[in-house]
Amino acid sequence: MTNLPELLTIGYEGTIAGDMIASLRRARVELLIDVRAIASSRKPGFSKTLLAAGLAEQGIGYVHLRGLGTPKEGRQAVRSGHPERMRDIFAEHMRSDRAQAELAQAITLARTARCCLLCFEQDHATCHRSIVATAIETQTHQSIQHLTVSKAGLRPDPQRG
Repeated sequence: MTNLPELLTIGYEGTIAGDMIASLRRARVELLIDVRAIASSRKPGFSKTLLAAGLAEQGIGYVHLRGLGTPKEGRQAVRSGHPERMRDIFAEHMRSDRAQAELAQAITLARTARCCLLCFEQDHATCHRSIVATAIETQTHQSIQHLTVSKAGLRPDPQRG
């Protein structure tokens, strides 16, 4: 157990930016850590600049840690129905100097603010953000809560953890 704030994660698949930002605010998120390799999106409001601006309007900080994103090969593995292959690719990627440096940055941020890791996939079990969250938890001993967003607002994931 730790006195540090809970570490949250969220995916924006199937939602709109306004609902997600409102949910983050209700969850008292102070800083959103974007762990996408490519911080652009076809979904309105989720590209880096627009997302950061929308968050800032609600008093939520934003940082993009590209080095904690899934490499292209890993994203392709998920799209082709092989999430287990993505996990292997991502584990190898996490050994890189850049990923380790940005993981250290994420750990520092998570120790000083109520943070939420962001990626696309709604289901945290098929998303690399769970791996990143666990890597942070290993160092900080923070509890992890995976969130989902609905039009009604924020819901803890029923398979929490």
